[in-house]
Amino acid sequence: MITLKEALKLSKDELKKFKEDLKSKIEAKPELNAYLDVNNAGDGVPIAIKDNIQVQDWSVTSGSNILQGYIAPYNATVINKMAKAGLTPFGRTNMDEFAMGSTTESSFYGKTLNPHNSDYVPGGSSGGSAAAVAAGLAIAALGSDTGGSIRQPASFCGIVGMKPTYGRVSRYGLGAYASSLDQIGPMTQNVEDAAILYDIISGHDEKDSTSVNMNDKVSDKLDATRKLKIAVLPKHIENASEDIKKAYELAITELKNAGHEIVERELMDAKFDISAYYITATAEATTNLARYDGIRYGNRVTGTNLEDTFIQTRSNGFGDEVKRRILLGNFVLSSGYYEAYYVKAQKTRHIIKDQYAKIFKDVDLILSPIAPGTAPKFGELKNPMDMYLSDLYSISVNLAGLPALSLPINKGENGMPVGLQLIAKAYDEQTLFDGALSLEKQINYTK
Repeated sequence: MITLKEALKLSKDELKKFKEDLKSKIEAKPELNAYLDVNNAGDGVPIAIKDNIQVQDWSVTSGSNILQGYIAPYNATVINKMAKAGLTPFGRTNMDEFAMGSTTESSFYGKTLNPHNSDYVPGGSSGGSAAAVAAGLAIAALGSDTGGSIRQPASFCGIVGMKPTYGRVSRYGLGAYASSLDQIGPMTQNVEDAAILYDIISGHDEKDSTSVNMNDKVSDKLDATRKLKIAVLPKHIENASEDIKKAYELAITELKNAGHEIVERELMDAKFDISAYYITATAEATTNLARYDGIRYGNRVTGTNLEDTFIQTRSNGFGDEVKRRILLGNFVLSSGYYEAYYVKAQKTRHIIKDQYAKIFKDVDLILSPIAPGTAPKFGELKNPMDMYLSDLYSISVNLAGLPALSLPINKGENGMPVGLQLIAKAYDEQTLFDGALSLEKQINYTK
């Protein structure tokens, strides 16, 4: 597969031929279920789009039954930015319903397979985007990251996935899960392509009240020779698998070989991250998903009266995991429990942000796992609690609003990819990409 950088140099005729060939490759691998459909929306370089990002005149369903029949009436800001840069949305990729999941098993359209081994999950919720890039069915893709949903599937599928600083990429046109955590980001074959796509989709947007008024670019200033001070977290990885620990040691060795300074730091127990995240995310999801009532969007199951129509539509339209999180969100926001749970979660979130700020006073980057192990087999995370615990290394980044990038390091004993993430302080994407490029060059990961 050609890179995004190479594709941007193709002539119009070369691009047309490439897209015809790409469509044929996608149609030849229906069992992967990475794409829900292919729509060549323009003449530009084809980019796969997660099914929760609005593309005008496309069916956009967030992987849910309740949005069947909904046609997007407008483009998300990132789609308009892509068009101006010569990129075009090429197809919808599969995802966990409303981005709630870590395996892409909760999709209304069925599961996506991991291209490395079909017995294993591709990760989630952006599993379709990750699988498409990893299988050579996409030059690059857009995903969304609420608690690791770009970085974790990127790790499981052996590609690069980047979550920007909160506010650096417009959320206008993104189907909301948890508004204070969601961010759109690039999923690519390499770090340089991630930087290029990040530059294209980032920047201030008046339509997003949380958008930061910054428009600086990083891809033309990439510098893998910068010597950085990078924090490692020896105590933080004690609960990780041997595959993750081996990858972590390899990454530390290669960072030292590249001339970076390695220092040890500590983060508080990740159990606090999980508690704060799931209380915050489900509370916000409860509010955001209230709009799906059978009246304004998508599917409707007509009941005996208006209230019954709401109940029947939502009961039949939402899957089990979405229902579970709506119920939990309503519980933590309910009278008598708001102070006990939601308020405490916000205080914990502030502590998490402060501990990162303390570390970043004297370091440039943090090296961290993304998941406790490599991709699990299908069915291994059937217990919701096991699925929630699998997010323990990724969710604090979203709670603190920081940028982070996942890149492949090696493969585990089972032959599945192992990725790690670099984390930077807010708005320092340049250092994040520089450090990631340096590590990528040292590792020289083989697919």
